[in-house]
Amino acid sequence: MSGIHPVERIESTVENRPCQNVQGWERAGSLAGGVVMLGKGIRRGGFIGLIQIGIGAIALKRGITGYSSTKRMLEQSRQQLHSLRSDIERAGDELLKLKEVSEAQATQKAK
Repeated sequence: MSGIHPVERIESTVENRPCQNVQGWERAGSLAGGVVMLGKGIRRGGFIGLIQIGIGAIALKRGITGYSSTKRMLEQSRQQLHSLRSDIERAGDELLKLKEVSEAQATQKAK
């Protein structure tokens, strides 16, 4: 056996499991939409029906597991945008302070 203790191995697998990010009505809507799309795809048949079955299966998986990787990526992008916005605002505040200090120094030297 490797140098990893069994308890550590169990903890590492639990940490890698994705958390639920789809809940409530959104999850119920995914389940219902998935069932509808599967039914439409099976009835329609052909290539378009296969596409509908695929979309339905993805929606069902999202509803059953309560996890959406697309939603996770969008949330990460939103967090990065908010972080970037706060960095820009902080830099703007620092720039205004530098401007005020330089103007104060310029007026003192002019006197």
